[in-house]
Order: sequence, then C-alpha cells, then structure tokens
Amino acid sequence: MNYTQHNSPIHEALLKHKKNRVVPFDVPGHKGGRGTPELTEFLGIDCLKVDVNSMKPLDNLIHPVSVIKAAEELAAEAFGADAAFFMVNGTTAAVQAMIMSTCKAGDEIIMPRNVHRSSINALVVCGAIPVYVNPGVNHQLGIPLGMSVEDIKKAIIEHPKAKAILVNNPTYYGICSNLKELVTLAHAYNIKVLVDEAHGAHFYFGEGLPMSAMAAGADMSAVSMHKTGGSLTQSSFLICKNDIDPGYVRQIINLTQTTSGSYLLMSSLDLARKNMVLNGKEIVAKTLELAEYARNEINKTGGYYAFSKELINGDTVYDFDRTKLSVHTGEIGLAGVEVYDLLRDEYDIQIEFGDIGNILAVITAGDRAFEIERLVSALSEIKRIYSKDKVGMLNHEYIDPDVALTPQKAFYSDKKSVLLKDGIGHIAGEFVMCYPPGIPILAPGERITKDIIDYIIYAKEKGSSLTGPQDMKVEHINIVDF
Repeated sequence: MNYTQHNSPIHEALLKHKKNRVVPFDVPGHKGGRGTPELTEFLGIDCLKVDVNSMKPLDNLIHPVSVIKAAEELAAEAFGADAAFFMVNGTTAAVQAMIMSTCKAGDEIIMPRNVHRSSINALVVCGAIPVYVNPGVNHQLGIPLGMSVEDIKKAIIEHPKAKAILVNNPTYYGICSNLKELVTLAHAYNIKVLVDEAHGAHFYFGEGLPMSAMAAGADMSAVSMHKTGGSLTQSSFLICKNDIDPGYVRQIINLTQTTSGSYLLMSSLDLARKNMVLNGKEIVAKTLELAEYARNEINKTGGYYAFSKELINGDTVYDFDRTKLSVHTGEIGLAGVEVYDLLRDEYDIQIEFGDIGNILAVITAGDRAFEIERLVSALSEIKRIYSKDKVGMLNHEYIDPDVALTPQKAFYSDKKSVLLKDGIGHIAGEFVMCYPPGIPILAPGERITKDIIDYIIYAKEKGSSLTGPQDMKVEHINIVDF
C-alpha cells in the first residue's frame, strides 16, 4: 500500500484488528479488558481492546516489515530525516541509543555538563568518556545557557579523536545553540553531532521557531513527541540522517528497548505525527500566541521576569523557543520550587517544574485562554501575599564539575555511604539531581565540593524533589572507596 502523511498505518491496522474480533489466546492476559474490570472501567474498553501483542497483521517493533515500518518511514519524511525509530522506553532510550550507536568503551564524547541524566547513564553503561564543555551561564537568571562555538572548537582541537558531540537543543528553558555552525565544525573533523531535542518536537512543524536538528544537518536526534508533539507519555522518536547506519542503530536500540512494544504508545506516535504534519502550523501559531500573551501579562505584574528573545547574544543564546514560558522568580524572594509548590497546593495549577530561581510552564495549543489568565492572576497573588526580601537566596543553577573518574568506573567501584557533609573532598559514586528537570547536580566520578553540598541542602530546604542517591532521604551519599 502507498501511504501518505494523511495515513496512520499502525492506527489503521489496529482499527482493522478490532473490527475482525480476533479471539485472543495470547498476551496480554487482561484479554481486551475482560479480565480486569476496574482497569477497564478506568481506561475504557476501547483502550484495552487495542492494548495488544505483536502479531503478523500488526508487525513487530524489534523487526518491522509492514505497518510499523511504514509508520517509521512516514515519520522520517515528516522530520526531514533518512530514518526514524519508534521509541517506547521514553526519550531516555533514544538519547542512550544515540550515544551507544556512536561511542564504544574508551571513546570520548564532547557534551555540556547540563545534560539530562539519561546521557550520563549511557556513559555508565557503555564506558564512553565525557569531555565536558561548560555551557554559558546567565548570572542574573542563574541558568546554564547553550554551547559556545569557540568552546566546542577548543574541545575538538584538544580531543581530535572524539567520536561525537552531544548538544541539548533547546534546553529546558528554551535556549538554543548555534546548531548549524556546530554541525559544520564537527563534520569538518569527522565527528558526529547528536542532539537531545527532547523539548523541540514542535520545531519541525511550525513557523517562527528555532532551527531543528535535521535542518541543521545533525546526524541523530532524540525527539520527545510526548512533550510538545501530542503523543502519549513515554513515546518518542529517534531520527537520523547522513551516513548513520539504521540497521546498526536498530540493533543498539534492541539491546535495551522492550520486545513488547506498546501499541497504545506506538499508535499515539503515529497519530501525533499525522496531526503535526497536517495541522502543525496552526498548532504552533496558537501556542506562540498563548505563550506571548502570558509572558507579557506576567512581566506587567512586576517582580517576575518572563524571559524571551531579548537574551539572544549570537553565541551561547543563539535563539530562543518562544513557546516556553520560563519565568525568573528570584526578585520576589522566592525560589522557583516554592512558587511551583504554591501554584499546585494553593491554586490547583500544575506547572512543569520549579528550580532554585525559575519556573517553567509548558504551553501548547491544548491550553485555553482562561487557564492562562488563571496562571497570571495566581502568580500576581503569590507575589502580593508571599514575596519577601531575597537575602540569602542562592542564585546559581550550574556548578563547574571536577571530573576525577569516568562515570562508569565510579558507578561500579566499591563505595561507602557517608553523611552529605562528610562527602566533601571525596569522589561521588552516584547521582544527585532535582527532578524535574533531571539534570544532575552531581554525577558519578565528580569531586564533591562544599558548593555542591550547600546547593543540595538548599534545594532540599526549598522543597525540591531530589532523586538519584541510594538513600531515598538524601541524607547520605555514596562515595568511591579506594
């Protein structure tokens, strides 16, 4: 069959499967929902009937030859890539597959330190060695920025055998690097460019947005379709072009991705791709309109700073994703996480995250104008009721790492548990991070400093959700025991 972007091959095959009323003597054991009445009532019979196992008419995610293959080809076309892979283990699996497809044990990979934990996890698993390039930092906002082309060039000259460069684009806050220039530079040295594009799925489908990874000529990109593209949570695309071998990439994906791919997740990717191709321009235009309105209204409130394209400096902030509603809260004397908690607990408003000095609200075309008004008025009220003197507030979101061991060596070494303050001067054997956004404050192999411990304690006091350590209370930390 000749499919076009108006088709959704997996979704269409599932509809046909439902109509055929096939008798299920295979897994899953709920048998179309009949075996789990409470779950069926909660999710709906239509949902449970298409939660099915791989079979010939529905293809197989680990070795697609029919409808999944067709859906992946349509996705590749939609993203301007040579190949696309449906990922059902989240964008985490896509990021790890990129790194493990291009780097083996002992290979160097250039990356900023403000990467998502999934990137450093990949180094723990495969044994590649990170060459960290410090991102730019905006001291007023206390946030890490993008990658400087000069800093990357210096790293390449010092590490000419590096296999790949990983770039966050955009960052959680919406900040973009000069991706096209970085790609040109890396390719001149025969180095692959991998883009963690978790927050940039919409870049491919709208106007007035920063350049996408594929448009910039990058080799691989992990695209979190569930974040801004409309698919179900945990579903993602891995896309690639140039001389990346898709057959090898699939082998790498199949090392860790489930053999029981969820048809709920896959059909959501299929339909979200179709929707964004057909309606993406209108969707992005509406999103931008809502985000710009919210930004202007919040800035009129005073005290808050909803930042945007005025940060662009041609280097570490090469562009800005205006769909992101990133708001600095430090001037009202409240940490971002405190505003985050107040919005949820007092106003029933759930935003994406709050960190030490900022909050992020994810805006999409699924939002409504009156909900934006509710957010703006809640922020105004929080300022009026809860604002205080900003004395004693931490204002930095990025601490330069001192890497003493590779992540893999540190993670798998003999370790001992000590109180946080007793870890100062030692080498971390585990992660500590606030989630979201999931960027490690401390990663395995890094020297623990007083600044880092002060930051962890401060984040705990302000109510951040700290994850990573073996000690779930984050009172102790595992250090490398030589």
